[in-house]
Amino acid sequence: MNNKKRILVAPLNWGFGHATRCIPIIDALLDDGFEPVLASDGDALSMLKKEYPNLLQLELPSYNISYSKKNKGLKWKLLKDSPNILKAIKQEKVEVDKIIVKHNISGLISDNRYGINSEDIPSVFVTHQLRVLSGSTTWLSSKVQQRYLNAFDECWVPDFHGRSNLSGKMGHLKHDKPNIKYIGPISRLQKSEVKNTYDLAVILSGPEPQRSILEDILSMQLKNYKGKVLLVRGVLEDQQKKVTSKQSTVVNFMLHEELEKAINGSDIILARSGYTTIMDLAKLGKKAFFIPTPGQFEQEYLAKNLKKRMIAPFSKQNEFEIKHLNEVHFYKGFVPNDDLQDLTELFDLFKGE
Repeated sequence: MNNKKRILVAPLNWGFGHATRCIPIIDALLDDGFEPVLASDGDALSMLKKEYPNLLQLELPSYNISYSKKNKGLKWKLLKDSPNILKAIKQEKVEVDKIIVKHNISGLISDNRYGINSEDIPSVFVTHQLRVLSGSTTWLSSKVQQRYLNAFDECWVPDFHGRSNLSGKMGHLKHDKPNIKYIGPISRLQKSEVKNTYDLAVILSGPEPQRSILEDILSMQLKNYKGKVLLVRGVLEDQQKKVTSKQSTVVNFMLHEELEKAINGSDIILARSGYTTIMDLAKLGKKAFFIPTPGQFEQEYLAKNLKKRMIAPFSKQNEFEIKHLNEVHFYKGFVPNDDLQDLTELFDLFKGE
């Protein structure tokens, strides 16, 4: 008979970032004798199925979040979609109550899914956004965020609490709240010393249509690049597809072990300034160039913050030219920090009877 406690791990389906940063948490649960049960929807769930084919996978209601084609349309699109998102959160709450009973769940870990909590078992919310940046409405979106966080026993912030943090003002409040724990940046990738295979690795990610728009821009710009290029398109399909020429390799997706080897073996990384990507590159100590998703205040802030600290340059999507990559050499890049918390220490919350 299996006596392992089951912990539901449920990341938001918004690109791959929320799902991939749950990988070290899932691995730590396995190492500590728990049985993770994975729940999400769309590409996030598909990716987890590929990474953990032997774990129980459950589908949750979709928030149906997508980007606007217009650079400044995301906030208003999310506002317009908010009734559907709130409906999905309510459906999610009903569904998780059923899952707890049906699958004998002992604890919940939600990465930005607001309905994954319970009054009966310990519930954790994982986020780097204690403040949700939304321009002139930041005060309101942050207030809503903090109200939701009150429904959880603990909030795990994947960042350092001190000055060497990665999330800046998003992940840090003026006054600490008792249920907030800083768990250090988390990444599924490990640094290794390998011979450089690529001069430039382009890692695309995020919801459509902006992922495809950036891919089209970069495909044109890369024709003028003289070095050896890897382009990971960030398109999850049943089978991996790879097209290789003398100067470039184009692949639809990579799972984490292959991606880890590729990034370690690349001189420069070109990517969105999503927080999970930033944590990955910080873990590997890479030099990077960022193109924030248009209209996403979080990515724009993170890119500006990293440039201000002389870690990495960035460009607006519609202004990018391949010659801008030369700026990378004037920045110090990410410096690995090995002073990371043992994630298993967090699981005492789930060990009580």
